[in-house]
Amino acid sequence: MANPILKSFKNFSLYLLVWLAACGAYQSLLTFGLKVNLQNALIDNITFNLLLFGLGLSFWYSARYISFETNTISKILISHLIGGIFTSIIWCAIGYYIIFSVFNPENDYVAFFYSTLPWRFLIGILFYFLITAFYYVVIYYTSYQERIIKEAELKNLITEAELKSLKFQINPHFIFNSLNSMSALTTINPEKARGMILKLAEFLRYTLANSEKQKSKLSEELRNIRLYLEIEKIRFEDKFEFTEEVDPVCKNVLVPSMILQPLFENAIKHAVYESLGKVTLKLTCMCKNEFMQIIVENNFESGETQKKGTGVGLNNIRNRLGLIYSRKDLLEVKKEENLFTVILYIPIEN
Repeated sequence: MANPILKSFKNFSLYLLVWLAACGAYQSLLTFGLKVNLQNALIDNITFNLLLFGLGLSFWYSARYISFETNTISKILISHLIGGIFTSIIWCAIGYYIIFSVFNPENDYVAFFYSTLPWRFLIGILFYFLITAFYYVVIYYTSYQERIIKEAELKNLITEAELKSLKFQINPHFIFNSLNSMSALTTINPEKARGMILKLAEFLRYTLANSEKQKSKLSEELRNIRLYLEIEKIRFEDKFEFTEEVDPVCKNVLVPSMILQPLFENAIKHAVYESLGKVTLKLTCMCKNEFMQIIVENNFESGETQKKGTGVGLNNIRNRLGLIYSRKDLLEVKKEENLFTVILYIPIEN
């Protein structure tokens, strides 16, 4: 892992700003507080603070590898105290060498330097701890941001996997029943069987083409539903009829792909298949405020012999809507006398 100060321009700018502030404070202390000659004060300030600036970049390694997750507090404090003492000795020694071998300062500065050497040593330790603490903040803030991004990516991957799983939980009985019906029709009515094969192929083609799409236009979903019902119409003939009332504005609204399929499958399975009389399937679609309201209703024959569904299809829809729109109030189910109604509320996206 690279030094975040060198890696990030923002962090480096902050580090440089802190260093310039320390230089200004140190220069003011030497010039106005301790009355050091301006030239000597500049030499002292630039030499020691440039050294501190360079050494400070290496303090990242001690902060990086002496982490709070893998070490006790006492071990951390002792390690950094040893590091601070060692760094402060190096800082003072190199500063002393540069000033007295390169700049050759006046005698009054020599006396000043030796008199302030203990304080310089303590300041070196203090700056070591301050810079290391700054690195800890930067490292943990960077790690926190990376963790948030990774958690968000993981959540998106999980959501996408769940959506795909839910999308492909289409009742396989529809395919099996269609194939059985086609098998029977090939000897009785070959032309009808051929038409059923073509419609099933088109239906499956649409399903595969939209397998990776999370959303489709309502008009596309309606076309697929009509295909599905035409296939079922060949099986059940006049046992049901389909009517729709769709506001033209709704046709371009995006809806989750294959969201209507389980609703009509349920209607066929629990109403048409179980009823002796004719069943009417009705779809109504209208836009209200920020939602598109899709209503699917069918009549059914009540009775003790009627099979009860497991609710997998409706739970599938509820879960998909919850994952896509992050809401749990977008599906409403009503069962009154001989009428079963399902209402979907699809948020309209700009």
